[in-house]
This record gives sequence, C-alpha cells and structure tokens, in this order.
Amino acid sequence: MRLPSLATTLALSASTTSALLRFSCSQLVIERLDPLVNPGQAPSPHLHQIVGGNAFNTTMDPTKPPPSQATCTTCTFADDFSNYWTAVLYFRARNGSYKRVPIKPNSGFESATGGMTIYYIPYIGSTKQSVTAFKPGYRMLVGNHGMRTREEAQRFRQNTYTCLQNIMTRTGETLDMPKAPCPAGIMTNVRFPTCWDGKNLDSPDHMSHISYPSSGTFENNGPCPATHPVKIPQLFFEVIWDTTKFNDKALWPEDGSQPFVWSQGDRTGFGNHGDYVFGWKDDALQKAMDTNCNINCPQLKTQTIATGNKCAGKVHVKEELDGCESSVLLFVGVVDADVGIGVSSIPGQMEAE
Repeated sequence: MRLPSLATTLALSASTTSALLRFSCSQLVIERLDPLVNPGQAPSPHLHQIVGGNAFNTTMDPTKPPPSQATCTTCTFADDFSNYWTAVLYFRARNGSYKRVPIKPNSGFESATGGMTIYYIPYIGSTKQSVTAFKPGYRMLVGNHGMRTREEAQRFRQNTYTCLQNIMTRTGETLDMPKAPCPAGIMTNVRFPTCWDGKNLDSPDHMSHISYPSSGTFENNGPCPATHPVKIPQLFFEVIWDTTKFNDKALWPEDGSQPFVWSQGDRTGFGNHGDYVFGWKDDALQKAMDTNCNINCPQLKTQTIATGNKCAGKVHVKEELDGCESSVLLFVGVVDADVGIGVSSIPGQMEAE
C-alpha cells in the first residue's frame, strides 16, 4: 500500500506554504529507557534512540520542565530542550545474528551525529491558520509498539517508511517495512495528530488527549473534532537508517523475507512509534508558529550542528547495544515471539544506575 507523502505535499505547495520549522537534532543517547510508557523503570522493555535536551531521565517529572533541568541540547534551535525518541532498528542475518543499524544524517545536516530531522508545521496552504503551541508538561505518543497487522497500523496512518533511492526520495511511503534492499537506506516517518482537547497535558495512554481531524487530513486542513477543538502544530520526525551495508541479499533470510526488526521485536514494521516530551524554553515555539518561520527562524536562538553534537546524555542503563550472535540473548521477556531487544540476560552486560 502506497501512501501520500507529507514531504511531497510540502514540495508541491512550496510556493504557498509559508510556515515550517525543519531542523536537526543529533543523537543524545541510545538506551532502554521510556519515561512515558515505563516511568521509573530502568531498563525499560526495549531500546530507544533519543535526541534533544540532556535532562532526559527515567521519569521526566512533568513538574520539572526540561528547560529548567537541561544544560544543553542536541538540536540546532538552542531553546529546544524537548526530547524525541523512537525504537531502534536491527538487522537479522541469515546466520541468526543481529546487528544494530546505524543512523545517518539527513540532507542539509550532513555533519550531524545520527539523530533525527524534526518538523513543526502549523498549517499547509496559502491561508494562514493560528495554532496553539504545546505547553510545559505536555507529552504524547503516536503508534503502538505491539501492533503487527496492517489493519491495526492504519489507525496511525501517518507512521510510514520510505525506501530511499537517494537521500532526496520522498515518495512511495508504506505502512510496513520495505521488502527489497533500499539503495540509500530506509527512512522512518513519525507524524503526530494535530488536534488537542485543550485541557490535558497528558493522558493515561499518552494519546487520548490528541486526535486526528474529524474529516480529511492535516494536509488538506481538515477540521478538528469537537472533543479536541484546539489546533496544534504537526510534529513530524524523520529518521534515516543506514541499511546500505546490509543490502547484500546473500545475508538476508533464506526465505527472502525482509531482515529488519524493531527493538521491540517487530519484524512487520507496523509497530512503528514515537514519543515526545515538550521542552521549548519560554514562549519560543509559540513565537515561531505565530511569525510564520520558514525553515530558518530569525526569532529563535540557534546553535551549530557541531555544538549540538557535543551535547551528551547520561547513560542510565549500561549494556551491549550493537548486536549479538543469538536472538535468545537479544530478545528478553518473550511474549509470542514479539519481544524487546536488550542483552540483560547476559551476566555482567547490563547494569542499571
């Protein structure tokens, strides 16, 4: 199933789209923490890669805003101490071994150390629309790590994959993992709903306080439902996984199946998900949304990618992350064969602080 690309929509409407933030956030840390779904738990059930402010921790206490706790950020907008995270991709070889897939920087951000490209888009089209920026304490999740079917994944219709023919490919998005080698890697796209209930900064499932438009889509300016009447920016992650070193099909499973698996044990790709904890300083994000910043934003404080690369987060869970010769050692807590990658079953390899 091929899905319409937001990036394609933006490109086609470049002459009329007047507001968009696009920026790089380099790698902060890779570890098994998930302060939204598993607050206080170290390690969490599966591995994540995290970018943003260096205040990332096991709980992300909403009463302690990230700007008041962080001393640096990996993002090029220097007032963004938010945290953004996704699962981690592994390659499953024919011989049964697993290897972590590295992340490479996006076009325009070639000097970044892995990480993500982050977008905040207030609206698309020629008619300016007001949006409400996220508030201190706000957090949300999109996608579900346990989903394994297309029918389930269609609920999160904007979480997709792009098989990159080159670094600029922005067409041919699918809900599931690409089935053939991708010449320039696999890009995962994580897009959050754009309507908020206007009351709750979070919800028990971290999703009920947000909603997709009641009809249409964000791209065609569909209206928000009465239950979630407040328009918020479209938050969008792009992560480029450098799968090129694994393109030799002699390494792939003998049955020809695609060899990539998420760190929660998902081989289908339908468990694609992303997490967000708001952490912009003061009213910086609202100012950017109100002033129609277009890629660059003179109203915001910036820093170089090199400065962002120097920002590092504390490692709370110490373990081998890059791979293993046996899936038994990588997958712990077995639940119907869809389980989390980690190596806590290897004595002496994992230590929580």
